[in-house]
Amino acid sequence: MVHAKSWTLKKHFEGYPTNSNFELKITELPPLKNGEVLLEALFLTVDPYMRVVAKRLKEGDTMMGQQVARVVESKNSALPTGTIVVAFSGWTTHSISDGKELEKLPTEWPDTLPLSLALGTVGMTGLTAYFGLLDICGVKGGETVMVNAAAGAVGSVVGQIAKLKGCKVVGAAGSDDKVAYLKKVGFDVAFNYKTVESLEETLKKASPDGYDCYFDNVGGEFSNTVICQMKKFGKIAICGAMSTYNSTGPPPPGPPPEIIIFLELRMEGFIVTRWQGDVRQKALKDLLKWVSEGKIQYHEHIKEGFENMPAAFMGMLKGENLGKTIVKA
Repeated sequence: MVHAKSWTLKKHFEGYPTNSNFELKITELPPLKNGEVLLEALFLTVDPYMRVVAKRLKEGDTMMGQQVARVVESKNSALPTGTIVVAFSGWTTHSISDGKELEKLPTEWPDTLPLSLALGTVGMTGLTAYFGLLDICGVKGGETVMVNAAAGAVGSVVGQIAKLKGCKVVGAAGSDDKVAYLKKVGFDVAFNYKTVESLEETLKKASPDGYDCYFDNVGGEFSNTVICQMKKFGKIAICGAMSTYNSTGPPPPGPPPEIIIFLELRMEGFIVTRWQGDVRQKALKDLLKWVSEGKIQYHEHIKEGFENMPAAFMGMLKGENLGKTIVKA
């Protein structure tokens, strides 16, 4: 018999999550039925969206999320033992699937790339950067792009794709080490938003003419400051609002409506699952090609051990990671 370890939501979050919000449970899995496979997690992801979507869970439910898993037992001819898949199984070591929602890695995946990238730069966070920048913002060469949380899993890819497309890229991050990393991967301007005297002046100095595209991962007062410096007809891709997720007070006021009206700005929130089928497969191929050719660099913040899922999640929400946070099971 196989025993699955799962991290469950013991108590809904109030403010920053703590260890008391989570409980580790062990369950015995039933034997496989025809068409089913048994998955064993190799790598698991923690992402900011989980802080918000956990509100939809009932206390006692398993935390949601993707994992790279190996098929360790199979009664499904399309998924033989040893197949590597991306599964939305949640924070669990073992799970049973009918195979319908599983995604095999691309056949051209090179041996030199870690499998964990299927959860990051060549997975959900890479796709988020790709579609938010290229579809929502529709960037063209010569434009100026601003991205915050720029050393995170999404932001670091946004900046590098923007550079590939011929844009000027300005990035904000929360430590000097992160700023150094952004400069290393090609950002034109990078700054530590925690230490600058004036965010407004720093943004003006970085791009006196303003910004064509703003890729927002943070929200709050930071966004209000950026939006006032957009160019006419500027586009804003609202990917996340990290600055507000753990707040227990009222949300900060939004940007001045007259700015949005008179600059004729377009703001659009988006979720990466909007893009499916052929466009998604093309995006994954593009990302895999750029990473394989060294045109997009990646950095992973890896925590060892399934028991460290809550710690990895809490650390990511506090900005301890450079690049994508991954748990190696």
